Amino acid sequence: MLPWNSPHTRGLIDLALEEDLGRGDVTSVVSVPAEIGARAQLVAREPLVVAALPLAALVFERVEPQVRFCGLVAEGDRAEAGTVLASVEGTARGVLAAERTALNFLQRLCGVATQTARFVAAVEGTRAQVTDTRKTTPGYRALEKYAVRVAGGRNHRFDLGSGVLIKDNHVAAVGSVAAAVHAARKQAPHGLKIEVEVDTLAQFDEALEAEADIVLLDNFTRTDILVAVERRNARGRSVPLLEVSGGVTLATVRSFAETGVDLVSVGALTHAARAVDIALDFLPS
Repeated sequence: MLPWNSPHTRGLIDLALEEDLGRGDVTSVVSVPAEIGARAQLVAREPLVVAALPLAALVFERVEPQVRFCGLVAEGDRAEAGTVLASVEGTARGVLAAERTALNFLQRLCGVATQTARFVAAVEGTRAQVTDTRKTTPGYRALEKYAVRVAGGRNHRFDLGSGVLIKDNHVAAVGSVAAAVHAARKQAPHGLKIEVEVDTLAQFDEALEAEADIVLLDNFTRTDILVAVERRNARGRSVPLLEVSGGVTLATVRSFAETGVDLVSVGALTHAARAVDIALDFLPS
């Protein structure tokens, strides 16, 4: 199911509109007659990757059910500066009332998609896939993870209930990587993959011995990543999958990807994505 079809997203739209429109749009009411119609366009002011135009449409429709919103580019498209992304037609008051909320959603999610596309392009030609994390804007997780997918990235866990990922504090709580993996294997539902985060090559060897399905190499140097890949490959199997995380930037992501790991997780896809510049321009009447 697409994220904007969910009750959560519709509730998020209502919250955002209440925040901006809860006391009405006094400027439009006092300056624009109710009967005046408007035609407008959503225009990219910089190069970007398109994500969540249908969500912007829902915002306009929530304010004015009779509005006509037409997306003019596809989700995941690359758009240059000056590209018209969508057209909007309705009453001037309705379009003005919905404008900022629609743009806030669209600029944020296109920003995540644009950021993700840069990382995906940077690892092209390697076996590694770029994946997101749970470092998302509270309430926006499904939307931001959608934007990651649209741009060619992969989603990691959606929440704490959607997968087993044993992290450093879990290991500290039970005493060792091996103990944590063995406990998880006994308790987890059949078929659920067990992933464990390791900080050292000694812990990595523990994870191999315990037969974790995925090993997350957290803040490893490139040299130690190469050692871990060699040790995994020496087993003659493609498991466990190897994931790299920690301090990955656009400048370093390809270097990590070229080590032979399977996944590179990047919190910056969501937590450091800059909102892109999109404007709503009225057309002459």
